[in-house]
Amino acid sequence: MRTHQVLRMALTGLVAVALLGCGLPYQTAGQILESAAITPTAVAAEQEAQVAETATPRPTPRPANAQPKPTVAPLPTLTDEEMAKAYDESERLTIQVYERVSPSVVYITSRIVTIGYFGYYPAEGSGSGFVIDQEGHIVTNYHVVEDAESIDVLLYDGTNVSAEVVGVDPQNDLAVIHIDVDPAILRPADMSFEGDLRVGQRAIAIGNPYGLGWTLTMGVISSLGRPLQEQNGKTIFNVIQTDAAINPGNSGGPLLNSQGQVIGVNTAIRSGAENIGFAVPVSTVKRIVPELIAHGRYPHPSLGAVGYSVSPEFAERFGLPASEGLLLVQIASGGTADAAGLRGATKQVYVGNTPVYLGGDLVVGLNDYVIDSGETLLEILETKMRVGDQVTITFYRDGQKMQVTTVLREEP
Repeated sequence: MRTHQVLRMALTGLVAVALLGCGLPYQTAGQILESAAITPTAVAAEQEAQVAETATPRPTPRPANAQPKPTVAPLPTLTDEEMAKAYDESERLTIQVYERVSPSVVYITSRIVTIGYFGYYPAEGSGSGFVIDQEGHIVTNYHVVEDAESIDVLLYDGTNVSAEVVGVDPQNDLAVIHIDVDPAILRPADMSFEGDLRVGQRAIAIGNPYGLGWTLTMGVISSLGRPLQEQNGKTIFNVIQTDAAINPGNSGGPLLNSQGQVIGVNTAIRSGAENIGFAVPVSTVKRIVPELIAHGRYPHPSLGAVGYSVSPEFAERFGLPASEGLLLVQIASGGTADAAGLRGATKQVYVGNTPVYLGGDLVVGLNDYVIDSGETLLEILETKMRVGDQVTITFYRDGQKMQVTTVLREEP
């Protein structure tokens, strides 16, 4: 491979290990809608223009008196005998999930003040969420409540109450809000799922697409372990892909299995595609949400360095001792790598007119995990480890393989 091609690949692999990464070009929900009532003609026009459509609209200017009033149908009451006669087993399972989980789902309206050509004016957006405890905590997406001046929550029984933000994690597009209501009217969703998800198993979404309150859509898990790159450049790892219909307004609502257990939080759709939606897995929610409730934020572990993701071609071109890994270029003061005594680049060479920074430590392992790139390191840090964990870093320095044990620190 020619020198310039090798260099181009190496520079493309330059990653910020302070939890930056690469992923698929998906967008989280945030496109502008003119109102909560979208006409078929308007939707068709948007599709023809190939406008990227995501799972929840950003706040959009609305008249002050134009409040969304989603219709909530009463839950039907059938005896077991009537259910057995009227529906097959699959239908009964779906009906039972809807009847059990719908009272846990909420309709969220957020309002911000935006600056337009003629000055300041209010804007409004909507999304979904679900109750997780009797104390009034609700999980939703960060982008549903981002920059909100005020938040209103509509419960299934018609109770409308204001909410306040308890904590947010933009990295994983999660937020927790709180409402102060009688605990007796709250129906927490079932967050007990601990098993392994499998491609092909049923996936049920309940939310408020386009302001149509408490809508159920159903499909299957289409894939697992997807990296989802957000508009802010961050990557959500291990995302669930589903073909259950997810539309603007579904963001923050639960993705459920056939037992009505939460398996994810609906967060985005693939722009320009049909039936390709994504949900943050419940394992991530369980890791993040307790910290948001307790401290208002989630501390993300980081190596605290930037470097090149090394390929075999790059390693051969510059004589590195391993064919894959993360070649450190710069160390952040006070970060994990700094505390561990790792070394950044010590020299600069040129390929044509392009500088390449060499001489830094080549990280190839973290505990028992093989580090073959910066992206792999980011995923392991984010999904397998926490701030305060003791870790052993394996690296090459001047051709010699070495190890150092240190404690993971938060992203600088």
